[in-house]
Amino acid sequence: MSALAAERLSDEIMMPVHILVVEDEPKVSDLIHKGLTDEHFQVDIARTGARALAMVDATSYDLLILDVMLPDIDGFDICRAVRSGGHSVPILMLSARSLVEDRVRGLNTGADDYLTKPFDYAELSARIRALLRRAHEPSLIPLVVADLVLEPVTRTVHRRGRRIDLTPKEFALLEYLMRHAGHVVTRPMIAEYVWDFTWDRLTNVIDVFINHLRKKIELPGEPRLVHAVRGAGYVIREPQATD
Repeated sequence: MSALAAERLSDEIMMPVHILVVEDEPKVSDLIHKGLTDEHFQVDIARTGARALAMVDATSYDLLILDVMLPDIDGFDICRAVRSGGHSVPILMLSARSLVEDRVRGLNTGADDYLTKPFDYAELSARIRALLRRAHEPSLIPLVVADLVLEPVTRTVHRRGRRIDLTPKEFALLEYLMRHAGHVVTRPMIAEYVWDFTWDRLTNVIDVFINHLRKKIELPGEPRLVHAVRGAGYVIREPQATD
């Protein structure tokens, strides 16, 4: 992202943008720090998980860039602790682990995106830009499909009076489906919006998350709302007599 683009982004989300980078490898942290400061972001560095958790509790960050392999606390545990502490800061995980299972684990613990090492800084910058913009999108009216209600303002989901607890990624996935209720959304569309990926490597991850989401919003005896469309993608819609 160019300096001009960063300034425009900063204007959109009201500067200053404060980013915490949790990375114990000096070469990597220095690369990220230089790139972000060149783009006029305010950047803090934490070398350990314990230090990162203390900084998150003490400072209101706009974005957290979190390495998985740290000397004291596993990055997955840090992510889980941040979410358990009630922090909704967007989290971008960095890891040398490229297996689908590792991505699923990272996203399940509350990460908003997952980037494997080695990476090109231009891609990291694009991911950061997308996460910051999404975090500052204006909240809209509640979304309703049958008896399922999603509240963007409070980020809560209810069905038949029961509250449904979702991870940040599950919430984003459900919100995307509900904003396109009655229309089929393809896996590439979901990958681009929910995970900021524009390729097909997340196909299995999307299917896994759809299954997780279904188990939470469709209890035994409740009409099915999310449907797979063979060869196309998924759709959420009102129950029909043929279901």
